[in-house]
Order: sequence, then structure tokens, then C-alpha cells
Amino acid sequence: MKLALPIPDYSTVSRRQGVLQVPLAARSQSRPRHIVIDATGLRVYGVGEWRVWKHRVCRRRTWRKLHLGVDETTKEVVAMEVTGSRVHDSQMLPALLDQIPERLEQVSGDGAYDTRACYEAVLRREATPTFVPRRTARLGPAKDPPGWRAARNRILQQIAARGRSRWKVLSGYTRQSIAENTMFRFKQLFGGRLWARSQATQHSEALVKCSVLNRMTHLGMPETVRIG
Repeated sequence: MKLALPIPDYSTVSRRQGVLQVPLAARSQSRPRHIVIDATGLRVYGVGEWRVWKHRVCRRRTWRKLHLGVDETTKEVVAMEVTGSRVHDSQMLPALLDQIPERLEQVSGDGAYDTRACYEAVLRREATPTFVPRRTARLGPAKDPPGWRAARNRILQQIAARGRSRWKVLSGYTRQSIAENTMFRFKQLFGGRLWARSQATQHSEALVKCSVLNRMTHLGMPETVRIG
């Protein structure tokens, strides 16, 4: 069309990506949310062939962790963080909850979140923590335990009375599989790697992908019906 349009080069686009503001496009809810938490690894390309040959550097690839908070009912991603591979899953739960302005009813996660900090973060939001305790977990000996210890003791007592499998069903922990399913959908749609190089641009890249995933969720989800 012979139009003189200024087109930024690749380096400019990459720098701007680090400060890109992208909303997750999750719909607001009047009801309290049940949030399920999980994390997965995303591969990042390592050094190229020429650098390996010239500098004798290691071929080892690096990884990033994608931490997601998913609404159990709507299947939307309502909180997201990208960290290094050495960051423990439980360390990011308080930051994920801070991204959710609505009231919380319950927060569910696997055994990686069975820590004091996670219990306290959930209780501060006046929600019910539902984390699978480790097999070696024991009741706290104190007669008047602090809030997080009392919540954990209740879970251990329920497991002792009903069994671990039955407790998972009654407590709603089985809905944590929604987070695992969201991770599967993310990787099926966008692959298991990040293309951006810096931490800031990798965060923006993952945020854009989660926003797209939410928009696809709004278009419709399959409904499972039990057939007699």
C-alpha cells in the first residue's frame, strides 16, 4: 500500500514486553472463591551450539516454574507467577492470594503447601486451608495451639477418623485436579517452554498465555454427564 509506517525492531519489542500490562481477564465473582493451587515447570532454551563450542559451557537447559491459582468453579486462572526453578511451591502461595481481591472460601493444594506460612496466609483471608499433610505428620502437642496448628490438627484428626481417601472427597481436595488439568491445557495449547529470555519478559509471556486461556474458557468448557 506504499505507507510509511514505523515498525519497531525485534529488540524494541522484546524490551517493551517486560513492562507490558496484561489483565488475566478473569470475571469478578460475588460469591467466595474456592482456589486450587499448583505449579509446573516450563523449559527455557539454554546456550547455543556456537557458544558451547567456543566457551566450553555446559549444555544444561534452565527451567522456570509457573505457579497458578485456579477458580475451582469457573476454571479461570485468577493468579499467576513465574519464578526460578529453585523456588519452592509453598513460597509463592501468599503472593498468589494477594492477586485475588474477592473473598475466599477455601484454598486447596498438595503436600508441597503443607507449611506454616501457607496455613497462615489462608487463615488471614478467613478461608479454609485444605492441604494434604505429609505421611509423617503428627498432631501438635500444645493444649492451646496457634491458629495454623489448630487447622492442621483438624485435618489430621479427620484423616485419622475417616481415612485419607475419604477425607480428600469430603474436604473438597479432589477438586485440586482442576489445577492439574489447567496446567495440561496450558502446555497443550502453548507448549512446555518459554521463548522470552529475561525474567520480566518471561512473566509477561506467561501472563499473555494465561489471559488467552481464560478467554478460551469463557467461550465454553465441556460438560461431563454421568450415563447410567
